[in-house]
Amino acid sequence: MEQKEEPDVTIEYCNKCGYLEKYQELLEYLQQEHPSVKVKGHEGRRGSFEVTVNGETVHSKLSTLAYPDYEDLSKIIKDVQSGKSTRKCKEQPITSCSLS
Repeated sequence: MEQKEEPDVTIEYCNKCGYLEKYQELLEYLQQEHPSVKVKGHEGRRGSFEVTVNGETVHSKLSTLAYPDYEDLSKIIKDVQSGKSTRKCKEQPITSCSLS
């Protein structure tokens, strides 16, 4: 049986915006769900929280203004492990802003 390569997961986050904590939260979640997957993170552009799987952007906070849905991201990683292609990740609901 052919063994699949583990997906390459990279997370770019804006530390100036306070997203380091959110990166660490997602990293811990992914390590629990996918212990063999290596997740790389790095400080990036202002306002960013971008997630790529095998070089394909699956989530962009710069585009959506939301964080990725962790369970859906986990499903994308499982799909890639089974040989499927990547897709866009669902977003977490935005609950921290109000319009007046």
